[in-house]
Amino acid sequence: MHSSNLIEFYRSLPLPVVPKGFEILHPQLSPEVMRVVRKFFTKYYSDNRTRKLLLGINPGRHGAGMTGINFTAPRQLTNNCEIDHPWGNSSELSAEFIYAMIDQYGGSEKFYSNFFIGAVSPLGYIKDGKNINYYDDKNLQKAVTPFIIETIQKQLSMGLSSEVCFCIGGEKNYKFLTALNDKHKLFQKIIPLAHPRFIMQYRRKKMDEYIHQYLDALHTC
Repeated sequence: MHSSNLIEFYRSLPLPVVPKGFEILHPQLSPEVMRVVRKFFTKYYSDNRTRKLLLGINPGRHGAGMTGINFTAPRQLTNNCEIDHPWGNSSELSAEFIYAMIDQYGGSEKFYSNFFIGAVSPLGYIKDGKNINYYDDKNLQKAVTPFIIETIQKQLSMGLSSEVCFCIGGEKNYKFLTALNDKHKLFQKIIPLAHPRFIMQYRRKKMDEYIHQYLDALHTC
């Protein structure tokens, strides 16, 4: 996969028609976000190496919904990726876990040379001013399912490996993605991983154990 393909993918995401009361979170529509996205992808993906895919749920307002980069908040952009941006030093729990894991893997350059972190839905959703996951509302899930299938297939066509997918979110996200995979044969295997926000909110004392679970899964495959 090459940086130019990723940049174009996020720049030109089609917008699904969502039910009344929902808003779409598409940060890459912002020129400033796209400037940062270009720098990130150019830095880590300017080659034709095949990467394995990790899929989260969908962007939220305080991480990818701000920076345009999955599981990467402003602080991680600065400290871990050394990319300048205008968003200050705010962080986000999921990003803190992911980059702690990436650090133990060997750092951002090594990690991103082997993996790409995306989302089952590369667009986020907002209802009543709050983040909502694509699967939290049956009508929303039904409306965005064709979009999800199309964008996963497009990412695979850009050089991501279909051998295995690591599903970040081991319950509802994994259940949905597994059902989708049974029907559309996207991946040979899907491996569930606990969601970082769950870990950081409810299992923080066991954070190191979860990091090792992630690393064991990534190294095994």
